[in-house]
Amino acid sequence: MTTTEVAKVEPAPRAEAAPRAERSLGARIAARAGGGGMRVFLVLVGLFWLMPTIGLLLSSLRGADDIAATGWWKVFTAPSQLTFDNYQRLLDNSTITGSLVSTVLITVPATFLVVVIGSFAGYAFAWMEFPGRDWWFLVVVGLLVVPVQVALIPVSELFGTIGIFETTFGVIMFHTAFGLPFAIFLLRNFFAEIPRELLEAARLDGAGEIRLFTRVVMPLGGPAIASLGIFQFLWVWNDMLVALIFADSESPPITVALQQQVRQFGNNIDVLAPGAFVSMVIPLAVFFAFQRQFVSGVMAGAVK
Repeated sequence: MTTTEVAKVEPAPRAEAAPRAERSLGARIAARAGGGGMRVFLVLVGLFWLMPTIGLLLSSLRGADDIAATGWWKVFTAPSQLTFDNYQRLLDNSTITGSLVSTVLITVPATFLVVVIGSFAGYAFAWMEFPGRDWWFLVVVGLLVVPVQVALIPVSELFGTIGIFETTFGVIMFHTAFGLPFAIFLLRNFFAEIPRELLEAARLDGAGEIRLFTRVVMPLGGPAIASLGIFQFLWVWNDMLVALIFADSESPPITVALQQQVRQFGNNIDVLAPGAFVSMVIPLAVFFAFQRQFVSGVMAGAVK
């Protein structure tokens, strides 16, 4: 083909672009959801969600007569009602202070045992070969659906037989036993996402199972372990059913102690309000202290 003939060849006509489909109403709403109006709405929702906490805090700083007469919002027009006398009486109440110590003595060991045992078991189910591994893991998954209420009577009889009923040790063992299935399930799935090549490289360098677990798996599993610790801590700290049945009546946890402060013809509000706020603010402090690890653990595996 000559140059003149090439010049005469006309370019093929471009295909007309298909008309852009109009976005649906849901798509338009979703596109505008990130605007300033949505942020203001979320802030208002957050403040509304915090309102009971704010009300409890302000109620704990008011006298019993003021609480009985008006609502907690009265402090905005009469700030002179605010006082720390309730907290002073709370500190002088040996039942409440002793119950806080008992709660710590139950919650910390129960959380520690679940995290440690669950970490070892999760690693074993994820990366170690042993007879019946998959069947045992199915048993663990099945235990997740067993409610606590089903085990109250048989476990009470068992603890009474071995002599740990109504003891702090018994409460710790109960919380540990019922916290382990979820812990093993969570950590096994998280550890299984660790690249196999990384573990094989560590084995080639002479690392045994213990060193592999402590030097490779544990640092990588930090977010999941922190999330598990927060879940377990909150569950044990806020538990009342197990504590009411298995704890020592002479040194009950804070949830049982606050329930015992209810008077026959009314609520002992001058003790209940500050006690409830103190029992609530401690797990909140733990959550916010490990908030970054908690978010990392929840989002782990969401993206590659």
